[in-house]
Amino acid sequence: MSSESGQESLSKIVKRGTGLSIFLSILLIVLGVLAILLPVEMSFGVVIVVSWLLMIGAVVHVIDAFKGSGVGHAIWKIIVAIVYFVTGLYLRFNLGIGLVTLTLALIVFFVVQGLADIFIYLRVRKTAPAGSLLLHGIVTLILGLMIWRHWPNGSLWVIGTLVGINMIMTGTTRLMLTLAVRRAMKAFPQTAA
Repeated sequence: MSSESGQESLSKIVKRGTGLSIFLSILLIVLGVLAILLPVEMSFGVVIVVSWLLMIGAVVHVIDAFKGSGVGHAIWKIIVAIVYFVTGLYLRFNLGIGLVTLTLALIVFFVVQGLADIFIYLRVRKTAPAGSLLLHGIVTLILGLMIWRHWPNGSLWVIGTLVGINMIMTGTTRLMLTLAVRRAMKAFPQTAA
């Protein structure tokens, strides 16, 4: 009896948790579609979030400065906090410049990651099946170069579109994993019997 009631309560907990996960997954997918449909607004939203994160990071550095050991540590943390805060404030009040700058940083990231993946592939191609690493490197490098080709004009839509695609992929992956957990839990009582 206690084993069955334990399985029922576990089943209820899993059902409630997976229900919330399914809701959040669908919400992510819907918001991702909206981000792709409204890439300019999403791009500016990302810049606003980054600017606030920098300013909040500045406050954290100031608090950490007084917890540290030594005057040198405190001075360094306060200098970093000032740079974070000024940068965040500048981005917040100059969204266009922030958008162009973040897009340039994204270009650099994609190009460096693509070249690194290709270089790693060339080092390990004989020792491991690394074809997917080469493909990832080539696609990432091409994506970086495509964005660079349209920079700075493409800055208005690039970040919002990429965030939207990421949200859709994350929501879809989360949804598939949650549904797999639900299927496994339905099969669990039958195998335990």
